[in-house]
Amino acid sequence: MSDPQIPLDDPHAPQAQPSTSTAVLEREQVEEQLQEPGDHERFSHYVRKEKILESALSGEPVTALCGKVWVPGRDPQKFPVCPVCKEIYDGLRAPQDGGE
Repeated sequence: MSDPQIPLDDPHAPQAQPSTSTAVLEREQVEEQLQEPGDHERFSHYVRKEKILESALSGEPVTALCGKVWVPGRDPQKFPVCPVCKEIYDGLRAPQDGGE
């Protein structure tokens, strides 16, 4: 309730509390898919030896020869080898892991 003796446009009139707002930044994540979604999760992948050791020490993700990026944490012996990684390892394709 306002004081009936002070007009609302008076500079001495009580001011409304400042309001705040929140903005949301949206970002699209684009992933190039070479195979069907989820296919990379069904395979074990080839990674350069030095990258595996670095990942084990730092917890940073690795990039497989086929381009898949993840933090290793499962037993690769329980899964079949990624066919794209195998082709790259056998020299039939160029590596997609940014290595030489």
